Amino acid sequence: MKDRREYIITKAMELYALNGYNNVSITDLQIALDMGRGTLYYYFKSQDELFQVCMERYFMRPKQQALQQPDTILIPDMIRAMLGYLDSLQDALQTFENKNINTTNVVNLMFTAYNLFPLLSRKAKRLYTAEIELWKKAIRNSIRAGQVRSGVNIDLLALMFTHVKDGYDSGQNGETMDFNIFPQQYNYLYELIQPLPVNQ
Repeated sequence: MKDRREYIITKAMELYALNGYNNVSITDLQIALDMGRGTLYYYFKSQDELFQVCMERYFMRPKQQALQQPDTILIPDMIRAMLGYLDSLQDALQTFENKNINTTNVVNLMFTAYNLFPLLSRKAKRLYTAEIELWKKAIRNSIRAGQVRSGVNIDLLALMFTHVKDGYDSGQNGETMDFNIFPQQYNYLYELIQPLPVNQ
């Protein structure tokens, strides 16, 4: 029972990412899943519910888990946590049979979800705020630990770290997200705010 539900979520997410939520019908899902409508509705009350579960599974839950960090977190720990979140997204996308799913597909799907479903939009905003606050905490802790220069603009830096994940051009149709760029961006930003070496 659980395996079949998981299979529905995986296959549905692949269809949504490839074609967009508005272009996937119940009939499309039935064909892709080789499943009767009654069976599909046994697991999910509606396509809206299925779509929201997909978004929760692939985007919301992994980020929420990544943000479960101790109050003592430092910037390197925060970088590892966010790279772990991005790795989970990359791993999920690689499980799809169709390899034509790219960055533009994923970004468009997220915008659709947040525009059509207020609950998802509110959750996304809460996670965004939680990430910024956690970055602020990591920066303050790193300053106290002597890993970051005092006097830096904590609020601005928190925003910059938060938006590293958005540092790819989602407008290039057919482009696949280069996950290798994210560690470079995080680490370079961190290096910029570390204490300057003392001249001997």
